[in-house]
Amino acid sequence: MDRPSTATPATAREIILEIVRNMREGLEPLHYSTLAPAIYHVYLHPDDVERLRGILPRIVDEARRALDEELAALNRASLAEKLKLARRGEPRITAPEGGWQIQIVEDTDEETAPGDITISSELALPAKDEFGSGSMTKRIATRRMGGVQSTKQSYEPAPAAPLPANTVAVIEYEDGGGRRTYHMTKDAIVVGRGGRDYWTDIKLETLPDVSREHFRLRRDPASGQFFLKDLSRLGTTIDGERAPSSLEFDGAEKRDLNREVAVPAKSRIGLAGVVFLDFQAKNPSA
Repeated sequence: MDRPSTATPATAREIILEIVRNMREGLEPLHYSTLAPAIYHVYLHPDDVERLRGILPRIVDEARRALDEELAALNRASLAEKLKLARRGEPRITAPEGGWQIQIVEDTDEETAPGDITISSELALPAKDEFGSGSMTKRIATRRMGGVQSTKQSYEPAPAAPLPANTVAVIEYEDGGGRRTYHMTKDAIVVGRGGRDYWTDIKLETLPDVSREHFRLRRDPASGQFFLKDLSRLGTTIDGERAPSSLEFDGAEKRDLNREVAVPAKSRIGLAGVVFLDFQAKNPSA
């Protein structure tokens, strides 16, 4: 394979600049913020690694500093924005919560020559809104081979976390705290906004339309069938159909009629039309 030849080995400054370039290439704008890659694997020819071995920790430290400075520069508002004469363009870039993770290693690829710099970075993207869709990992590969720069991006599903062995159902939902997943590992749970005198297994951050103890979900161990008991004032739906209330109100007093309704193995449960839970039984009954 023909490739340009490199006359000089890679310098520490060139490595740092390539890390910064990789970060810029990998930015992912959301609605309110822009994410930057957090993990960087830097691959160099063995001769370059050996030559720079004594200062590799210093290179990593200065690369982190350079990434911080680049973020500050990219986030710096223009004069028009400071005077509120223009709206800000892209959402503000946020640094990774766990900091910049940088590792410099030898590249044993036969095509790699002294002076070549290959960087592979990773950016974990939030899960999509669709039920059952997992998060994605954005991978950014930048290369400087023979002085020629190139960039390649790809998106891969993040490996799914294994379910606890005793999981009987998975419930996915989105409330004021974001997208969440709950693994049901016991035969009965309580769902609602909760409170000091109200225990809930799934505590929802949402409007007061959702009761503190909105409904109870029970699994029959013998059959594996799930049942829902509605304990709310504004109602619960299962796949759009109103579940019968288990409460009878008499003024300020209420009485539990112990009324339940069967829940399909895969269904969508609505709480007062405000929050919706996607329910999936792990081992549905026949």
